Amino acid sequence: MSSILEERILGADTSVDLEETGRVLSIGDGIARVHGLRNVQAEEMVEFSSGLKGMSLNLEPDNVGVVVFGNDKLIKEGDIVKRTGAIVDVPVGEELLGRVVDALGNAIDGKGPIGSKTRRRVGLKAPGIIPRISVREPMQTGIKA
Repeated sequence: MSSILEERILGADTSVDLEETGRVLSIGDGIARVHGLRNVQAEEMVEFSSGLKGMSLNLEPDNVGVVVFGNDKLIKEGDIVKRTGAIVDVPVGEELLGRVVDALGNAIDGKGPIGSKTRRRVGLKAPGIIPRISVREPMQTGIKA
């Protein structure tokens, strides 16, 4: 009898798919205050029930400040927010030259997807001023200062 129980216990499926979710407390100026994401990491991608994505930045004991990547008018107080477990990263490389992309590196210029295979985290520290190459030629933007 005990061997049968032991076999059943060892053969039992112990995997549980638990998603940590929270709720929007307030939304405004592209920032959502979210309650309930206790284990979210700084710069982690989160997803709102509307499908919009955001990045957790301001981690406080009772709520998290999330920067919304998109139109914050699509988010309402009480909406569900879930963790993705992924730190926000974007495509990098020569494939981005001459392209127009959104905050997540998705093409918005109608020229098809970005073909870059290399991605980098958005929160990487920029190189110091000394090792950088000096600006020899100003970049023309068409905007007068």
